Amino acid sequence: MSSREGTHPTKAALLRRTLRRHAAGVTVITVPGPAGFTATSFCSVSLDPALISFCVAARASVAPAVERADRFAVHLLGSDDAGLADRFARSGTDRFAGTARLLEHDGLPILSAVPAWLSARIVARYPAGDHVLVIGEVDAGGIREEAPALIRHDGSYAAPTPLPPARTDR
Repeated sequence: MSSREGTHPTKAALLRRTLRRHAAGVTVITVPGPAGFTATSFCSVSLDPALISFCVAARASVAPAVERADRFAVHLLGSDDAGLADRFARSGTDRFAGTARLLEHDGLPILSAVPAWLSARIVARYPAGDHVLVIGEVDAGGIREEAPALIRHDGSYAAPTPLPPARTDR
């Protein structure tokens, strides 16, 4: 039943319920510390300059590390990386335990077994409700393998399936 039909869900509940219908790519964001977390809020902001962004909950355990960081890395996960996504989503544990990684000169961890990654220098942070929006200018990256993306949809992990070409004779 929609809110127009008599129910009045809170705006947060409405947003959460509606966004479950939106498929989003799953990433792991890392900062020096090392600290990291699973995010679906990653997006491209601009090509010129090359800007990317993510959001982090202001009260998340990684928020202080993100606030101190000059740089971050975003790791685009493949369909075989659900375990990695779960580990970086769990609090109260060493998220990096058993995770192959390289450390940049400033301590920024780059996960070495994911299909693709970008690193960026933070250029802005904006409070955004109960989150912080972080924007960075891309400074490096790489594609290690062509792999189907890990996506989140309706509360579960999924992998994309290509659709057949659209019919043009209609």
